[in-house]
Amino acid sequence: MSTLQRVWASIRGSGPVTNSSSNDPRKYLRNFLLHFRPAEVPERSIGFALTAYLGVASTVLLVMLILSGLMLKFVYEPSATHAYASIVYIGSEVPFGQLLRNLHRWSGYALLVTAFLHLLRVFYTGAFHGPRQFNWIIGLALMALVLLSNFTGYLLPWDQISYWAVTISTSLLDYVPGIGTPLKELILGGPEPGPATLLNFYALHTAILPLSLVFLVLFHFWRIRMAHGIVVRRAPDERLTSPLPMVRTVPHLVTREAAAALLVVAAMLALSMTLDAPLAEQANPGMSPNPTKAPWFFMGIQEILMHLHPLFAALVIPACLLAFLLCLPYLRHDAPATGVWFGSKRGRRTVLAAAIAGCLLTAGGVLLSEAVLSADTASPPTVLRNGLIPFLAIVAVVAGFYAMIKKALDASKSEAVQALFTFLTSAFLTLTLIGTWFRGAGMQLVWPG
Repeated sequence: MSTLQRVWASIRGSGPVTNSSSNDPRKYLRNFLLHFRPAEVPERSIGFALTAYLGVASTVLLVMLILSGLMLKFVYEPSATHAYASIVYIGSEVPFGQLLRNLHRWSGYALLVTAFLHLLRVFYTGAFHGPRQFNWIIGLALMALVLLSNFTGYLLPWDQISYWAVTISTSLLDYVPGIGTPLKELILGGPEPGPATLLNFYALHTAILPLSLVFLVLFHFWRIRMAHGIVVRRAPDERLTSPLPMVRTVPHLVTREAAAALLVVAAMLALSMTLDAPLAEQANPGMSPNPTKAPWFFMGIQEILMHLHPLFAALVIPACLLAFLLCLPYLRHDAPATGVWFGSKRGRRTVLAAAIAGCLLTAGGVLLSEAVLSADTASPPTVLRNGLIPFLAIVAVVAGFYAMIKKALDASKSEAVQALFTFLTSAFLTLTLIGTWFRGAGMQLVWPG
């Protein structure tokens, strides 16, 4: 089967899955809402060790965000003249208003973390292989929507930090050839953030993005149902016997998911009661803070921008990473070990080596780049010197690492791809950490304290 045929087959799916051991006649009803959970599930699939209930946690956080957001809508005023004052009013005058705002902010950040961890879990347990390839694509789309939801909500307090963070982030679109600047002006409602920007972001944050998230989450659940549920946990080199021991979804799976949901709610309430969401002074378009940073979840891209030409930092590298993620489930893998964490014992070693190498090489590259930049401050950045040459050097390092993993550790193709994914992920997380905690005034490297 060709690659295009495999892609189409993954999108089309194999039709709704029914459970032949159940006598419930409703199993034949082709109703979208009745296919999220089967009547029975493999006993091995319901334990914490396989999924850590990250999907449940993400769903609960999404519900908490929607409910808290709906309550905040009664008080918040989406106008440049009243937005900041309404946030202050929520925190000081509305009963439990500060708690509600805290819950909304921290739940948004927590959803970003749990969705990312869920994506990692799916990858490292091989749950993106057939027949689940297209669900990986849906998961990437959900991750993008969660990022956009956090980004659009970031501006709504209309304080200095949020205003200039959005200004920095959207300015990257200017470096996208052709459509970048018109797209930025469409999003902002003008050349720079203003009253129209707040209205646009409010509409996206409270209507379009939540509806899109709910639809894709339901579609995601349905696709899991079509793919015979989640993967079954097994040990390396273990062959699963058929038929697998099964348990009823109610009460075995539902009670575990309910317990996980209650734990998430309790944790978010405890965090919201002890830590207030930040709020700086009101936005002042004429005076930027020092340093001016993007939101923390985009700091990795801003850190890349510190070292590479904007064309490569804002377009080329993100496009390459996105293409890699989209192609992952459709690469030719050798005997994918679905349901096994990291595929094998050797896969665990390669992942650990890749994570350490990604962190150390990235940190070393940042220090080297800082030394080179400080030694040559007179020459302006160029596409060749600050773009193409460093980009080719990065490609050479990544390709060399992939070849080394295959040769030095005798890794299979699947293990080498897994190590490459880990290397890139740890590198980006290191950049995010450096940009968030180790950049001070003037975006100079500092020791946090």
